[in-house]
Amino acid sequence: MATEAAAHQAHEVHAEPNYIAIFIYLAVLTGVELLVYAMGFSTVIKVGLLVALALAKAVLVAMYFMHLSFERRGLWIIAGIPMVLVFFCYMMLRPDLSARAWTRSHHAEEQVGVHEGAEGAAPAAPAPDAAPAQPQS
Repeated sequence: MATEAAAHQAHEVHAEPNYIAIFIYLAVLTGVELLVYAMGFSTVIKVGLLVALALAKAVLVAMYFMHLSFERRGLWIIAGIPMVLVFFCYMMLRPDLSARAWTRSHHAEEQVGVHEGAEGAAPAAPAPDAAPAQPQS
């Protein structure tokens, strides 16, 4: 009974957030994401802006809908560790991703329907055997 009363008092210490205002902020950030996607930015800038906007939305949701802004610092550490791990994994994969994104050479397996020889020429059919093979006795 005493723990329930203490938990109830701890809950009343902070005021409830304005969920409608947070919803409007999230809707505005989503609209900005759509504008960034529609604009003619380069791919690097577009991806950077979209990731930053998604991070801002995730922080808003975590702070107010998950009530992390009203919790102890220990819970922030628990919530922040996955972000550090995601950042670490991204930075480890970034060199490979950038090498693949900026490659200019076209590989043969990417060119479906393109065959060696003259352009526009149909591929030659394999030549039939002149005589059937004779079985050896």
